[in-house]
Amino acid sequence: MAIRNVRTMGDPILTKKAKEVKEITGRTKSLIEDMLETMYEYDGVGLAAPQVGILKRIVVIDIGEGPLVFVNPVITMTDGEQCGSEGCLSVPGKAGMVTRPNYVKVEAYDENMEKFELEGTELLARAICHECDHLDGKLYVDLVEGELADVSEEE
Repeated sequence: MAIRNVRTMGDPILTKKAKEVKEITGRTKSLIEDMLETMYEYDGVGLAAPQVGILKRIVVIDIGEGPLVFVNPVITMTDGEQCGSEGCLSVPGKAGMVTRPNYVKVEAYDENMEKFELEGTELLARAICHECDHLDGKLYVDLVEGELADVSEEE
C-alpha cells in the first residue's frame, strides 16, 4: 500500500470523464488499497480515482462507519435536498456551500466485482454525489453557492 499524490484543481485530469472498470486485476486492488490509505492520510471522507491521476470509475468513501468501495457507481435515485459546507482533497484549504440530494440510491460493484445496491442519506448521500461527480470530471466548486471560504488546517 502507498500514499498517492492527490491532484489539485487546475490539473487537467480532474476535468476528464473516467472509464468503466471491466475487470478487477491485482493492479486495481492495489489502487483501491492505495486510495483508502491516501483518503485516511489526508483525513478525507471520500476519494475518486481521478484525484490520484487514474481515470477509472472507482470511488472510496468512509463517513466514519467503515470503508465503502464503489466500482462503476451509478446513482439510480435521488430525493430531497440538503445544503451544507463541502470541501475536497483536490481543493485544499477551501470549502463552500453546496446543495445536494438528501437521499441517494446507488448501484455499483465492490472490489470483487460483486454487484450491490446502497441507499444513503445526509453525509453519505453528499459524499456519494461528490465523488461520483469526480468520475465525470466535475468539481464541487462549480456547484458552490456564493464564495469559496478559506478553511484552517486544524478543522
